[in-house]
Amino acid sequence: MKELLEYRVKLLERFREAAQEFRTACETAGDPAAKVDGEWTVQQIAVHTRDVSRFVYGARVHQTILEENPSFTNFDADKWMLEHYDPQESLSTILSEFTTYVEELCVMLESQPREAWSRVSRHEIVGGGLTMQLWVERNLAHIEEHLRALKKMKNK
Repeated sequence: MKELLEYRVKLLERFREAAQEFRTACETAGDPAAKVDGEWTVQQIAVHTRDVSRFVYGARVHQTILEENPSFTNFDADKWMLEHYDPQESLSTILSEFTTYVEELCVMLESQPREAWSRVSRHEIVGGGLTMQLWVERNLAHIEEHLRALKKMKNK
C-alpha cells in the first residue's frame, strides 16, 4: 500500500512538471503557426492538449469521483478541433489556462481519499474496470506525447 501511495504522489508531481515543460516548449517553439508533427501547429497542439486535459481526461476524473461506474464515449480530436478551435486565441492564454487547470486538478486529487483513486468507470471502446487513476495516467501520457513532438520539432 505504501508503494501505491508513493506512486500516486510521484504521478501528481510528474503531472505538474509535464504541464510546465509543455508550456515552456510551446513558448520557446518560435512561431505558433509552425507545424509540429503532421498537420497541426504549435498553437493547435496547445489548444488540443489543454482541451483534452480538461474536457476529456479531467472530466472523466471528475465524473468517476461523482458517479457510480460512469460510462464514457469515445473522443474525436479532429471533430473537436473543427468545432472549438479559435485561431485568434492567444498562445499565452491557452497555456495559462492549461497549467492552471492541471494545478487545480492536482489539488483536487490530493484531497481525495485513497479509495477514490480506485473508483471505476467504463468506456464504449476500451471497456470497463477503468480506474480514476488510469484517467490521470492517460492525461499525463497525452501531455508527454505532445511534449516529445514539440521537443523533436525544436531539435530539427
